[in-house]
Amino acid sequence: MSDWVAAAVALATERMVATRRVLHRSPEPSGDEHETARHIADRLQELGLSPQVLLDGTAVLCDLEGTGPAGGDPGPTVMVRADIDALPIQERGEDRPYRSTRAGVMHACGHDGHVAIALGVAEVLAGHRSRWAGRVRLCFQPAEEVAGGARRLIDAGALAVEPGEGVGPSLAAVIGLHLWAGHEVGTVGVRSGAIFASADEFRLEVRGRGGHGALPHLSLDPIPVAATIIQALQTLVSRETSPFMPAVVTIGRVEGGQANNVIAEAVRLNGTTRAFDAELRERLLRRVDEVAQGIARALGATTEFTRGPGCPPVVSDPRVAAVVAQAVRATSGAQLVEPEPLTVGDDMAEFCRLVPGCYFLVGAGNRARGITAPHHHPEFDIDEGCLAIGAEVLVRSALTLVERGVPS
Repeated sequence: MSDWVAAAVALATERMVATRRVLHRSPEPSGDEHETARHIADRLQELGLSPQVLLDGTAVLCDLEGTGPAGGDPGPTVMVRADIDALPIQERGEDRPYRSTRAGVMHACGHDGHVAIALGVAEVLAGHRSRWAGRVRLCFQPAEEVAGGARRLIDAGALAVEPGEGVGPSLAAVIGLHLWAGHEVGTVGVRSGAIFASADEFRLEVRGRGGHGALPHLSLDPIPVAATIIQALQTLVSRETSPFMPAVVTIGRVEGGQANNVIAEAVRLNGTTRAFDAELRERLLRRVDEVAQGIARALGATTEFTRGPGCPPVVSDPRVAAVVAQAVRATSGAQLVEPEPLTVGDDMAEFCRLVPGCYFLVGAGNRARGITAPHHHPEFDIDEGCLAIGAEVLVRSALTLVERGVPS
């Protein structure tokens, strides 16, 4: 496999770079990925494939069938997943020729690279059908940044081997990657078990009684109540959670008040919790509500807790992770590393929860070139040398899984 895969990926690399730059110039936020999906579908059709456009034109599924000898057995179906949405961030970096042309939206997490890599995988596999047997399903998923796309695709049957089989897990395995600017280009991080944490949103509304800022004793100011709640929520990690169990509680947005001399009626807090343990995930969310209610009641106010969208931890199956690790070892220019788990979230978790899967990190940073900005930052960028490495690891992993199945 080594010679032809490496050569085929090398031929596809220039197109992957061009695709990534086209997508970077025209980013689309979660739920509005219509142009991105059309670009993906058009490219797949150019390769002679028959993509399905789903979820109101924001998602694409496409099956590739190998025609190599299968001994009468069609072989398993393996899914390669790539997320496609951008973020509501204004990009900086005016000197970049591929800078976003859409105000307030940019690919600040590398999803443009994910799409380019997955299309590169399609090009390699479609151009060498006679060398392999089985089926590879390409899944281009919208709305990862709001943890909404994976579940909708599963409900639409993305994991069913044949249409009409329902939504149950029928695929043999699912694999995917995340470009990671915190790792140097050339490194590929693979680990079994949890690699990303759960990610859940929540909203708290703290209600008091408005009035004149000069007469606070005639009102019930919700702002100091909210401040006390924010401080107390930090003890959920520092004093209620084992130091050997990573967890995060963050309040990322606070809204309240209209003028410097007016006591507000309500303050709204938006936050997130992260955990690698399912029981801890639920406990944190429950305790956010309990602590907020307790403090508000003691100070005469009230609170309303709303749980928003979320996803479980991303957990890689040890057997599939071993296949991916072997693919990394076979990829020229790739260095296998075992990364520490990250408290970011990703709804790739929904796929890995239902079928054996592996989510791995492909280094995309380059300190020597100044590519060091973190994800979700207005100066985020990637070293495009990561694209060929990611594509080759995915191709090798997919071929091993469709030819041999998931190891027992």
